[in-house]
Amino acid sequence: MTAEEEDVKPKLNIIVDFEGQTCTIKVKPMTAFRKVFEATEKRFGKEPGTFKFTYEGHRVRPEMTPADLNMGDGDTIDAHLEQQGGRICSRIG
Repeated sequence: MTAEEEDVKPKLNIIVDFEGQTCTIKVKPMTAFRKVFEATEKRFGKEPGTFKFTYEGHRVRPEMTPADLNMGDGDTIDAHLEQQGGRICSRIG
């Protein structure tokens, strides 16, 4: 195997869905999701840290990779607006 063949890694098309709008990010299986998050925020014109991401209902962390989640080409992660605050006050009586 030549050095050129070793450097060629299959790429995955990861689809990111935000409220019905999608974008496709091409990554290597061992690429940290941090790069996917940054590209998604840029494409949707959002500030860094605006979204939280989930895959099959589980939170995706920036240090994770598509390989960690056994993702295949064309799999979709969901982008959700990060909720701030959330304190619930209730009055009794």
